[in-house]
Amino acid sequence: MIHPTAIIAPGAQLDPSVSVGPYAVIGEHVKIGAGTTVGPHAVIEGHTEIGCDNQIFQFASVGAIPQDLKFSGEISYLKIGDRNKIREFVTIHLGTADGAGITTVGSDNLFMAYSHIAHDCVVGDHVILANAATLAGHVEIDSFAILGGLSAVHQFTRIGGHVMASGGSMIAQDVAPYSLVQGDRARTVGLNLTGLKRRGFTSEALANIKNMYKLVFRSNLKLEEAIEKIANEFDTQAEEVVYYLDFLKKSERGLAR
Repeated sequence: MIHPTAIIAPGAQLDPSVSVGPYAVIGEHVKIGAGTTVGPHAVIEGHTEIGCDNQIFQFASVGAIPQDLKFSGEISYLKIGDRNKIREFVTIHLGTADGAGITTVGSDNLFMAYSHIAHDCVVGDHVILANAATLAGHVEIDSFAILGGLSAVHQFTRIGGHVMASGGSMIAQDVAPYSLVQGDRARTVGLNLTGLKRRGFTSEALANIKNMYKLVFRSNLKLEEAIEKIANEFDTQAEEVVYYLDFLKKSERGLAR
């Protein structure tokens, strides 16, 4: 399962079922779970923990030190879940002391060729980064979000769940859950209704999402006023309402409206 030309440091912990291709390099602090495959010439380094059944393709770089001038060699971490597809030339970096000290990636994600996840990012589950999509440091992306090719996200920005960003989007403010965004600088242009229906959202949930969207993006209310109105007039036990309100309340960069 391990090609004779691969270089694996003595301290690395690989499940016996892990497959490692020719000329791959795996560092001494790396831990890789069962069923994961590492392609030719891939480099996995740093204090990196990778779960089960991941596919890491050729020339990927996982666990390198951050591209951050403040980084001074401190120990930091990268943790990746299960069943992710990390395609050619993808780069995923360790965390920093100025952040949480760890970059976190969930499960069942697809990172297409040349996409980048910088230091201290938090990526949920079922996220897709299309070719050359780029996350700056400290970005948070919730589950089921999709970023189109050549899109870029400013540091400390949050992307809500079930968001769809069109190719080439330059995202410098938080994107509310369930939204469609596009442009430079990206603006919200609608709801990702197709994605929500595919994922089984009920008619009641879709109605709540549509009405909340109208209050935030299609009324003349200030964001604080829209939040108050949603809290007072919607079913605050409904999952989609709770999540939407929580996301809006925590926004520090403002919404991409």
